[in-house]
Amino acid sequence: MAHRLGGRRKNVKKGFQFCFMVVGASGTGRTTFVNTLCDSGVLPKKISDNPEEAHNEAGIKIKPVSVGKLLNFMLLFVHEKQSLIFLFIIVSELDEDGVRISLTIVDTPGFGDNIDNEKCFQEIVGYLESQYDDILAEENRIKRNPRFRDNRVHALLYFIAPTGHALREIDIELMRRLSPRVNVIPVIGRADSLTPQELRDFKRRIMEDIEHYNIPIYNFPYDPEEDDEDTVEENSELRTLLPFSIIGSDEEIVVNGRTVRGRQYPWGAVEVDNPKHSDFARLRSALLSSHLQDLKEITHDFLYENYRTEKLSRTINGGDQDGAALDADEMASQSVRLKEEQLRREEEKLRDIELKVQKEIQEKRQELQAKEEALRSLEARLAAAQLQDAA
Repeated sequence: MAHRLGGRRKNVKKGFQFCFMVVGASGTGRTTFVNTLCDSGVLPKKISDNPEEAHNEAGIKIKPVSVGKLLNFMLLFVHEKQSLIFLFIIVSELDEDGVRISLTIVDTPGFGDNIDNEKCFQEIVGYLESQYDDILAEENRIKRNPRFRDNRVHALLYFIAPTGHALREIDIELMRRLSPRVNVIPVIGRADSLTPQELRDFKRRIMEDIEHYNIPIYNFPYDPEEDDEDTVEENSELRTLLPFSIIGSDEEIVVNGRTVRGRQYPWGAVEVDNPKHSDFARLRSALLSSHLQDLKEITHDFLYENYRTEKLSRTINGGDQDGAALDADEMASQSVRLKEEQLRREEEKLRDIELKVQKEIQEKRQELQAKEEALRSLEARLAAAQLQDAA
């Protein structure tokens, strides 16, 4: 199932919608990667570092935060009595090689920070499946919603701590549980904390563990008999980079007279976009350009279809664990209510923006009228002065 160049060309004019999730324990470079990818500080460095608030359990909240352009917004979901927090960032009209991409990034701060991370697994799997449920419900509607937005996650970047040893139990469990629902791409965050030889050995051991535990990650698949030589060569090269070693930085440094993004150390400089130092550029290109369409097609044609078959089979056979699986009409009705509520909130935000713009226009118009009156008064005084001088 290699990436389909024809499908990508067909969608270039109208642009793409793409969603990926970043998962990893605190300190693995997850936040820095997202900020480096977007070339702006869209994610805060820390949620909270006040120990007096560590025991608080917030209810569900939705907080819109501007992250750049007028129509960009961030939704913060704090799940009640759960340690995991989801951050939704919508970055509109990201331009990649002249193609408009509506990019959604789902962050998962709090993962791996607890002694028992079972709830984290459940939250992530639940979120992935809820997006599939929305699609399934929409498909079963008699009259479909033209404003429906597909929020399925097309890729999950799992950030592995740069221990230099091998995969931990939590790494193995996370990738095994999530790979049936999403394209899992393993990455090593903060790769500059390892020497080149340590990094090569760490990559090899990780891939050996993935093969040993039979974890079906997204390994840039290709078919030598069906795919062209360029596709086979490109995907073969990307396979050799797995897991991607990532160095992120929002700082600019000067190296040999060039201004680049990177980190300055006493022993030298590390450049984010230098392929000799980091796989960041190759990963960015794969996600937002060369393999974007393939990740979307695998998500829809394989991962979603498998989930859809499982879901409908359980519904028909009455095999849901709760013994009361929702039928298609109930699922559609529930989805409609949720989407209508979401649309209502979005319309309210747009009305607020419209009122603010109208107010600003009115203020500018009043300022302009005042200036015009002052100008007319000045012209009248000048004309009167000229007449007086002529007399």
